[in-house]
Amino acid sequence: MEDNNNKMSEKQWYIVTTYSGNERKVAENIERRKETMEFQDLVFRVLVAEEKEPVLDKDGKQKFVKNKETGLEEPKYKIKNLYPGYVFVEMIMTDDSWYMIRNTPRVTGIAGSGGGGQKPVPVTGRQIEIVLKRMGVVDSSMYDRYHIGDQVKVISGTFANMEGKISNIDKENGTVTIDAPFFGRMTQFTFDFNEITRV
Repeated sequence: MEDNNNKMSEKQWYIVTTYSGNERKVAENIERRKETMEFQDLVFRVLVAEEKEPVLDKDGKQKFVKNKETGLEEPKYKIKNLYPGYVFVEMIMTDDSWYMIRNTPRVTGIAGSGGGGQKPVPVTGRQIEIVLKRMGVVDSSMYDRYHIGDQVKVISGTFANMEGKISNIDKENGTVTIDAPFFGRMTQFTFDFNEITRV
C-alpha cells in the first residue's frame, strides 16, 4: 500500500453508486473490506443518507404501535432513503482505495469519474454538509464555514425556507441565532446548527 501519512489533508467525501435498494448492503461491504484490507487510514465514514419518517393512516394521522418491551404505545416510523442508489464515503482517494471501492460487491461506480482511469471528483463541502445535516450529523469543521453576519436559510422544521443573518453561533450547544423578518419586523430565532445552511 502507498505511504499515505502525508495525504491526511486530502480526506474528502465521494458518492459511491449502486442499484436502488442495495445501499445498506454496499455500506456494510465497504466497512467489512475496509477492516479486512486494513484501509482504516484511507476510508473513514460510510453513510447511507436515511431519515425517520412518520407512518400515517388513511386520514393523515400518525400511526402508533405497541412497544413489545414496555407495552407502551409509540409513534410508528419508517426509514426513508434520501438518495436512492447512493452511498457517501469519506476517504482519501488513492489508487488503492479507489480500487477497493470500485471492486466492492454491488458497487456500480463512483460519481464524478470520467472513465479512462480518471479519479472521481469529491463532493463539495457545502453539498455534503446538507446531506449530513439532514441526517442529524454535525462535524465541528462545519462551524468554520459560518460567521456572524452570514446569510443563511432554514432547511427543516416549521420555519423551513426562512432566511436571515447569523447574529450568534453557540458551538457548545450546537445552536445558531439568526435575525429574520417575521410579520413585518426583525425577530431573533434560535435553531439547531443542523437546521440551517448558507445561502
